[in-house]
Amino acid sequence: MPNTKPIGVAYEDQVINGGSIDNTPIGASTASTVAGTTIYASTELGYAASAQGTVTQATSKSTAVTLNTSAGQITMNNAALASVTNVTFTLNNSLISAKDVLILNVGADATAGAYNCWVSGLSAGAATITLRNISGGSLSEAVVINFSVIHSA
Repeated sequence: MPNTKPIGVAYEDQVINGGSIDNTPIGASTASTVAGTTIYASTELGYAASAQGTVTQATSKSTAVTLNTSAGQITMNNAALASVTNVTFTLNNSLISAKDVLILNVGADATAGAYNCWVSGLSAGAATITLRNISGGSLSEAVVINFSVIHSA
């Protein structure tokens, strides 16, 4: 190609080995902020046990819950949910901001493939979560929803 010219631009991705960046320990007992860096994890990336929690709905599948952690499990009430029906509840969480992303999935104690769940609203301090029964029949299960917050600055 006659109009191309090599200019010698290259870069090397940052690699994290053994919980450090450029030989500086991060995580665990050392609170650190990593900014402007590409991070590759060789085994797992997530929240420490101290940043996780659990909560159980008290009276119905639409009862609001409060859990002020960055990740956790919501055990829903075991009230019946008819086929092709949605139920919505609020997760109150002081760590959620309006710019965050909340990741959800149906966890344990539910019939596999019987439910969809999603965030149907998000604001500072709260998320609205919707669960839909797609099984073809009424189900009375204490569905566990796993969640994790991706915090945005």
